Amino acid sequence: MFAPDPRGTPFVMPITPSAHKELRKNAVRRQANRSRKSTMRTWIQKTLDAIEARDLEQAEKSYALASKWIDKNAKRNQIHRNTASRRKSQLAGAIAKLRSAK
Repeated sequence: MFAPDPRGTPFVMPITPSAHKELRKNAVRRQANRSRKSTMRTWIQKTLDAIEARDLEQAEKSYALASKWIDKNAKRNQIHRNTASRRKSQLAGAIAKLRSAK
């Protein structure tokens, strides 16, 4: 197994058994982090699509899940807590605007 080297060289081979284990752990964590972040992006996009389609009911359902995943990512420091707050606020504002238009 190879790992990216932060010093600029393309790959570094772990030498010690503990380094091999860390590499395996990092691979598992990376996959989980990517999955979590991808799910968050998907629900944000579904919320935006529902808002664009003027579907209030679907927008509210999608917003609930988007909000949940945004919070999960903020809790794990995948995104900054202020970024999480801003995204949730922007989505909620767009839904409120849609609600008042109907």
